[in-house]
Formats: sequence, structure tokens, C-alpha cells
Amino acid sequence: MAVIIRMKRTGRRHRPSYRISVADSRKPRDGRTIENLGLFDPLCTDEALKLNLNVERAKFWLAQGALPSRTVQTLLQSQGVYEGAEPTPKRDRSGRKKPTARKAKRRQLKAGVMAAKEARRTQRTEAQAAAKAAAAQAASETGEE
Repeated sequence: MAVIIRMKRTGRRHRPSYRISVADSRKPRDGRTIENLGLFDPLCTDEALKLNLNVERAKFWLAQGALPSRTVQTLLQSQGVYEGAEPTPKRDRSGRKKPTARKAKRRQLKAGVMAAKEARRTQRTEAQAAAKAAAAQAASETGEE
């Protein structure tokens, strides 16, 4: 059984608070826990009340081989409980943005639509300029007679 130390969300909507708990890694985030180690209230203004942690039990579970989640690891490091290895690096997700045939076709269609739109815009502005010039010429001809 893989044991993990993670945060279990409690609180209400737009006002989260978390229980730092020890759980089986196969259980859901807010599911059954083995033991609660403390509370974390990220919106609390008083730093002393923001994190309430049972340090002795946290050290016990870390000695037993429990792995903290990334967020819990930073909280434990701030309390001086955990000096473990660096957090696992984030996954390489660069391949998600690679162009596909569908995206290329959509981009090409959009470029064609934008080119047609620009052509209509220039045609409209040229027609408006010609109309203004014709109106000015007509006004000047009526004024000369």
C-alpha cells in the first residue's frame, strides 16, 4: 500500500481550507484517510493560524515512507519537518502544441477569410474616398457657375 500525505479540501465555496492527511494513494482526494496531521487555511490573514500541523506525527509518517504531495512538501519544508529530495520535475508537455493537419487547415481557411475581409475593407475605403472626391468636385462645379 502506497501511503501519501496530501491535502483534503474542506470549507465552503470560494473559502477553501484543507486538512493535511495521510491516505492510501489509491483513495480519492476527499476520501477516507488514515490520519489527519493538521489544518491549512490559505485565506487566513494571521500567519500563526494559517498552518496547524502535528510535527511529530508528520515526521513519523515520513520515516515510515509516506510521500508528501508537492504542496504539502513545501508546507513541511517551511516548518522544517521535511528536507527530502527535490520535487519531481513537471512533465514535458511540449508535444501538446504541435501543429496537426486539422489545425493547419483551419489556420489556412482563417487566413483566406481574413484576406478576403481585408480586400473588402480596402475596396470599401477606396469607394468612400472616390465618393467624397466626386461630391467635392460636384460642389466646386456648382459653386463656380
